[in-house]
Amino acid sequence: MGAEEDALVAAAQAGDEPAFTELVERHRRELRVHCYRMLGSFEESEDLVQETFLRAWRGRETFQGRSTFRAWLYRIATNACLDFLDRHPRHPRPRETGQGPHGASPPAEIPWLQPYPDGLLEPVASGDAEPDAAAVGRETIELAFLAALQHLPPGQRAALILRDVLGWPAKETAALLETSVDSVKSALKRARSTLRTHLPERRLEWAPSTAPTARERELLRRFMDAHAQADPAALVELLSEDVRMTMPPHPFWVSGREAVRAFAAHAFGPDSPLYQGRWRNVPTRANRQPAVAGYIRLPGASAYRAQVLNVLRIEDGKIVEVTIFEPHLLTAFGLPPELPPDGDPF
Repeated sequence: MGAEEDALVAAAQAGDEPAFTELVERHRRELRVHCYRMLGSFEESEDLVQETFLRAWRGRETFQGRSTFRAWLYRIATNACLDFLDRHPRHPRPRETGQGPHGASPPAEIPWLQPYPDGLLEPVASGDAEPDAAAVGRETIELAFLAALQHLPPGQRAALILRDVLGWPAKETAALLETSVDSVKSALKRARSTLRTHLPERRLEWAPSTAPTARERELLRRFMDAHAQADPAALVELLSEDVRMTMPPHPFWVSGREAVRAFAAHAFGPDSPLYQGRWRNVPTRANRQPAVAGYIRLPGASAYRAQVLNVLRIEDGKIVEVTIFEPHLLTAFGLPPELPPDGDPF
């Protein structure tokens, strides 16, 4: 630790709340991402960061400087997440019905999965000199990776995140998890094997996401246009043959272009309450992926109300996955629950 941090730690241990707040706030963003990886839920990650800071304040006198203050906070956060998962055990559920094209098996249900606003990642990744930049910049946080992590037992999940995502040495990981280096290596081997079976084929080697290309931006614009015009035919042109659509926390899923076209035709067809509505779409980003917040104005309504958040996974110029979330998290994306009927909403 530097002299400034040493002084802040000493002050915090003596009961100086402003000094403690300054210390922990430096690491809030990366700890929130860490808890999000562990839990797969944005809302729960917010709660667990607060729990981490509460535990740290109560146990501030136990910090003895054998590790960095940052590493000490990671230990508390990891244990808080493991305690939470022990109290609330959950596992991805196999879907009872449905089959994709060519006999493809349905994806597991992960009803607690939530999107993560890119706006909360940018301050972490923007300053390469900051210690938390690597915490996000050295791996992708896309939904496919987060969903795959949820298949790991909590202890294996923690070991894989600390070693493969954060790049911690095996000895430090073992100390944080209060186990042996051999146990960490064994857990990591099993975790990597399980992860490979649940990651999409082209995500077996994950890497930092890059800025959206012009081609991806154009694809997003066309998706928004097709959605706003409730045009299933235009939507289908943007999809891969084996595209998959899921809607956590609901068990709904469809796979294949024809199935998605049929769903879109049903959702926006004459028998749907959305048929007479007018849509307005706002582009955003979630989990380093393009996303679209959809607002609808039904007949007689005075405003467009948030309806959906679509997160897209794009490969080779086609949409290969659409994850549809409920709109209650849009405020975390800096988006309002309603848009005015006319003019620029912002």
